[in-house]
Amino acid sequence: RLSKDDILNLAEHSVDLGIKTIVLQGGEDDFYTLDYLKKIIEGIKNKFEDTAITLSLGERDFSDFEELKNIGADRYLLRHETYSKSHYEKLHPNSMSFKNRIDSIFKLKEIGFQTGCGMMIGSPFQTYDNLYDDLNFILELKPQMVGLGPFIPHKDTPFRNYKRGNLSDVLKILSIVRISDEKILLPATTALGSIDEFGRENGILAGANVLMPNVGAKKLRKNYKLYDNKIGTEVENSDDFKGLEEKLKKIGYEISPYRGDYR
Repeated sequence: RLSKDDILNLAEHSVDLGIKTIVLQGGEDDFYTLDYLKKIIEGIKNKFEDTAITLSLGERDFSDFEELKNIGADRYLLRHETYSKSHYEKLHPNSMSFKNRIDSIFKLKEIGFQTGCGMMIGSPFQTYDNLYDDLNFILELKPQMVGLGPFIPHKDTPFRNYKRGNLSDVLKILSIVRISDEKILLPATTALGSIDEFGRENGILAGANVLMPNVGAKKLRKNYKLYDNKIGTEVENSDDFKGLEEKLKKIGYEISPYRGDYR
């Protein structure tokens, strides 16, 4: 867990690097109460008024979503994971509800967030029919963001022995989502770069237009391992960001100096 001061210091460092969107991402952790998040969001917005804040904090009470929007958060990413109820229930504990996940995503959009959904390609038990349903859900929702990348197993989870998603399938789905909406915010995820040395560059060439470099001290990054062999845990703050700039130049792209709001 990061303290309020830790997060505000990281936000300041991000802005110094030229980053105009700060993503606050974490699990459904009771430690991060609404009051606590309010102090963080207001602290960032008061100091860096033109910086966008994207939240990815899982499912919360709908009243929390409304309050977070009112205090200045701009975007909210809540991956739907799968649009199949039976598939969802194979991936999640009984305490989680497929209906609440989908209702939460629509509520975020209703409130006025730039809203993101998404799924892991190659997740356990996934079929091509599931992916077809996912794509139709994206067409129905008309989100401003879609976060998708390969499933990568973690050694300490029940899915540790399942094979990871493959690059080719992810690139195909990225391209389809890009064709569906030329303006959508579509990340080339860190997970893509973790399964292939040129994964993020290939993601950009397939239609992605967002990169999410890890920003933070090395000691903090090492605790943020959603899957095994995650890149970005061994380099210092600026190296990851500047390294991405160099990689983009090699494929004919450059980092935009703007916030990148959906228009």
